[in-house]
Amino acid sequence: HNGATPFGLDVVRACNRLGMVVDVAHATLPTVKQIVKVATAPLVLSHTSYSRILRPQSRLIDSEHAKLIADTGGVIGIWGNGFTFSGYAGYAEGMAKLAEVVGVDHVAIGTDVDGLLKAMFNSYNDFPDLVAHLFAHFNDDEVKKIVGGNYLRVFDKITRASTETK
Repeated sequence: HNGATPFGLDVVRACNRLGMVVDVAHATLPTVKQIVKVATAPLVLSHTSYSRILRPQSRLIDSEHAKLIADTGGVIGIWGNGFTFSGYAGYAEGMAKLAEVVGVDHVAIGTDVDGLLKAMFNSYNDFPDLVAHLFAHFNDDEVKKIVGGNYLRVFDKITRASTETK
């Protein structure tokens, strides 16, 4: 809660050199602020949700937090959980709200889709239903980015940067 340790920042630097993804999903805003200063590769925030108003001890992120990730060229995965969203339509709307803040190039499907007490997804067979709801807010190319293209772009940049420094 007081930010990254010097060793933690060294780990981020090493991950960047080695072409490893740095996922800041469980990092607080002060920690992310420190990591951004030393990161030389895009950051991933694999599972969260965006909110304009944060509650104490919230796992959600606000505009400032989201923009820090986007400014690295990174991607933010929106976590599909039934506590935050009432269904796939609400989930797609949550992605659209984040895209208004950071741009669609930095928004993706989040991980841990069944890792919560109130999961939205019963199985990955439900994925087409979610994708159908994304089209209410995004065009074909944008949906492709959200369902995997943005992660692929970030992973490619991270691994390519490590091979270029060898």
